[in-house]
Amino acid sequence: MITSVGVLIPARDEETRLPACLRALAAALRELPPGLERRVCVIADRCRDSTADLARDAGTEVLVNTRDLTIGAIRALGARHLLRGLDHHASARTLLLSTDADTVVDRDWAVRHVHRADAGWDAVAGTAELNARLAPPAQPRYEALLANVRNPAGHGNVYGANLAIRASAYHAVGGFLPLRTAEDHDLWRRLAHAGFRLAYAEEAKVMTSARLDGRAPDGLSTLLRALTTSGRLDRRAERRLG
Repeated sequence: MITSVGVLIPARDEETRLPACLRALAAALRELPPGLERRVCVIADRCRDSTADLARDAGTEVLVNTRDLTIGAIRALGARHLLRGLDHHASARTLLLSTDADTVVDRDWAVRHVHRADAGWDAVAGTAELNARLAPPAQPRYEALLANVRNPAGHGNVYGANLAIRASAYHAVGGFLPLRTAEDHDLWRRLAHAGFRLAYAEEAKVMTSARLDGRAPDGLSTLLRALTTSGRLDRRAERRLG
């Protein structure tokens, strides 16, 4: 049974969106059993605004990064901090959760992921709904992409904004690598190759920003921008789904 949960949230100049993210996350963590330890860490990445102060005011642990690191390195930094603080729990009973500062989790989000882990899954990829519809040419293109990656195992999407990994599995494959993009997909593939049990969970839901100017290069916003303009995707954009 899972006895501890650590939630990592990369954030770069997210003072506008971070408060909603943290409020929703706090509500989700309150749904967990009282005896289950939970920690949250915001990694304030080269912020020029009040992101770090807002996180501290919300009672969240904050790591301030001033170096030019990739998103993969940022997630790894947060994971290392959280798992070090939870190492008095067995790693097989610790669940690392990843989301984003422009994302709002459902109230039962943490409970859903913990239930999956308690059922024996080592990593769980939830779903991410956009918080606004795209322009008419882009919306059907986006929906077609979602449909194309669906497979017999489930919805087929992997988002850093909605990902859970058992700490023992995370350590076994080396965690997030310092990649510029698709660090979530890379970790998922390595977990699969190592033989860990992976699940696509329709019931673990978040709502994420439909903005076209996201912080991570070649992230979801890059894909949405490509769909909104030409509708043509390069290989890096396509990797954001499936």
